[in-house]
Amino acid sequence: MIIALRYVGIDISKKHLDIFDEADGVPRRIANATQAITQQVARWQCDALVVFEATGIYDLALREALRQAGIQFARINPARARDFARASGLLAKTDPIDARMLAAFARAMQPAPEQVADPARGALARLAKRRDQLVLMRAQEKNRRSEADDRAMAERIGRLIEVLDSEIAEIEADISALIKAEAQIADDAKLMRSLPGVGPVACMQLIAQMPELGRVGPKQLAALAGLAPFNVDSGTFRGKRKIAGGRKRVRDALYMAALNAVRRADPFKAFYARLRQAGKPAKLALVAVARKLLTVLNAMMRDRKPYLQTKPT
Repeated sequence: MIIALRYVGIDISKKHLDIFDEADGVPRRIANATQAITQQVARWQCDALVVFEATGIYDLALREALRQAGIQFARINPARARDFARASGLLAKTDPIDARMLAAFARAMQPAPEQVADPARGALARLAKRRDQLVLMRAQEKNRRSEADDRAMAERIGRLIEVLDSEIAEIEADISALIKAEAQIADDAKLMRSLPGVGPVACMQLIAQMPELGRVGPKQLAALAGLAPFNVDSGTFRGKRKIAGGRKRVRDALYMAALNAVRRADPFKAFYARLRQAGKPAKLALVAVARKLLTVLNAMMRDRKPYLQTKPT
């Protein structure tokens, strides 16, 4: 459990931050700008826990200022914050109310602070995200070209696809160079690629998005990836187990790795076949394989041993 003497909630928007510090109980609003944030953070000590919702690029300046000051912070899923607000009877929703609610969330739930960022992994995550964007754009343009009923238009779209091909190849080269240049990341990549089904894209996403690999238990890791099944039971009703939440891009990468693994790797192929013979739907069986892959990967990273030399727990 985190021992903090003050709990701070921050509601973030593009232009400003609404802050509620339980130590003085006074709501504040400051500009979402580096200078204003740095001045505000300087008033807090290392015994503070700051909680805010994950908001993509809008919390970058805040995260950096908190890291520089050595102050613990947690970025939480907005859905989790709203569930807490409803459970607490806080049905009204304004920026100051949200900030107060997030401070209460920090005190009641004691969320785990975010780990110190690795600059190289951050750079890899940015490259991976841009690659995903370009791959999606290319797929959309290919669909448009297939539907074009005018030859000249199809040629125009084709030229754009060539540009996207070039950009994707350039980013993939940058990703490869970054992985090779960083000894720790290169070692991680070598270990991950020894596991059947884990190709370069899945490896890249896991390194960038799952720094917890090898550092937490398999159940916690499955929850982080959104691969942990949860019950839908109430009274006499017994529902199907479902997966939800977690890091979607990691889950997608592991699902594709599972598809590859069941096609060419006997232990995973046999595991998948047993599930199908037991009547499990194909998609559910593949999710189970993805979860198994993640468990094995976690053990590999924990023991720093490649596949076949690892004993998962």
